[in-house]
Amino acid sequence: MSTARKLKVMASVSNSLSFKHGLSLWCPQSPSLHRIRHSSAKNFQRRGFVVAYSSFANENREFVIVGGGNAAGYAARTFVEHGMADGRLCIVSKEAYAPYERPALTKGYLFPLDKKPARLPGFHTCVGSGGERQTPEWYKEKGIEMIYQDPVTSIDIEKQTLITNSGKLLKYGSLIVATGCTASRFPEKIGGYLPGVHYIRDVADADALISSLEKAKKVVVVGGGYIGMEVAAAAVGWKLDTTIIFPENHLLQRLFTPSLAQRYEQLYQQNGVKFVKGASIKNLEAGSDGRVAAVKLEDGSTIDADTIVIGIGAKPTVSPFERVGLNSSVGGIQVDGQFRTRMPGIFAIGDVAAFPLKMYDRTARVEHVDHARQSAQHCIKALLSAQTHTYDYLPYFYSRVFEYEGSPRKVWWQFFGDNVGETIEIGNFDPKIATFWIDSGKLKGVLVESGSPEEFQLLPTLARSQPFVDKAKLQQASSVEEALEIARAALPVEAAV
Repeated sequence: MSTARKLKVMASVSNSLSFKHGLSLWCPQSPSLHRIRHSSAKNFQRRGFVVAYSSFANENREFVIVGGGNAAGYAARTFVEHGMADGRLCIVSKEAYAPYERPALTKGYLFPLDKKPARLPGFHTCVGSGGERQTPEWYKEKGIEMIYQDPVTSIDIEKQTLITNSGKLLKYGSLIVATGCTASRFPEKIGGYLPGVHYIRDVADADALISSLEKAKKVVVVGGGYIGMEVAAAAVGWKLDTTIIFPENHLLQRLFTPSLAQRYEQLYQQNGVKFVKGASIKNLEAGSDGRVAAVKLEDGSTIDADTIVIGIGAKPTVSPFERVGLNSSVGGIQVDGQFRTRMPGIFAIGDVAAFPLKMYDRTARVEHVDHARQSAQHCIKALLSAQTHTYDYLPYFYSRVFEYEGSPRKVWWQFFGDNVGETIEIGNFDPKIATFWIDSGKLKGVLVESGSPEEFQLLPTLARSQPFVDKAKLQQASSVEEALEIARAALPVEAAV
């Protein structure tokens, strides 16, 4: 066959196997279509043809996931479960590691060596939900192409291509954006980038912090939320002088009641942690060696520190996907109940997705591992199968602190639902405590600390069912166990089974 004839055949095949307007080639109703295209391309290559898309850096072009966090790992597993990963899926990540369970970084990873710290490959996804550990070898075995340490910097929606930081040109049929969040940082002009100032978002961040903790004497944690509480608890394991500074009136103000926060603050103080509440930071000061040496507050006072950890929240990583469609109220990329963006063939999952929170009829963006896992699974199932039901997420948050070996008390709490309405607190914190949120007679949310496995299993049922609860009866409960039984008794018959 002449060269001209070969080119004509190639053009014909290429045209017959592509759609206009940026739509994904792959169609859920016709899975064989992709297999035809995939096998045809390989056959042409075997016969010496150079296929039209050979200039692209990724071999697996049908599905591309941008981002290497929890959501990416769970999405990969779902592709594998549907038999659509091998030779079809590519993951592009800015990290040097295969997806892992990120919560470990502010918990077990920060423990000193004598406290048996967590380390990779011990917490690769999907072990956090009892699944198989997806090591780099797992991705190779499953035929998933991994591109590490090369974040995507631009997208051409019309051509369905991506460009990475190193200049690689990638092609996609369907694109899943799973870029997560980046840690909010202090500006450089107030010392936010001084040596000894740390932010935690990935393994490299955690390793740098550990190096500081090994030499530290005085640690200041800025922020009274999840990160602040977990890092401060880990620092206690190093027997370091630890102070938490935050502008609010109490710990974890977005969720904890003042009463519950006070109980936790007492626990931290018993472990030697100091608090500076309601404080505003003016700047971080450097010592003669150029490293951070102190925190200067707006009231003029200073707190000495040779290591500072900033945990003041995170921002969704939407760049370079602004054109896909952003949500101005909660941030992130707007999606529907199947995690589809307004651009055909492009999806967004995990922290970066602004999705319809069906049970509360509002748009939300949830920065939590549970949502990362569930949104990934729901999105990929919708993409690969006939699943059409809307994502129906029940908000869930948890934390574990003081879990290191030798700790006098390990603490683990779980919360399900919505923290709206009046609160009723039952228990004495030691051994356990519960907080119930009641709105218009309905149980809207519940938090239990130090509960049993059976009690924790009851919480999502209560929060989703939202039973009408006798508030006076609940207030008279003498224990957490009794209060939970009162709530259980209020469940509809079908939910109580």
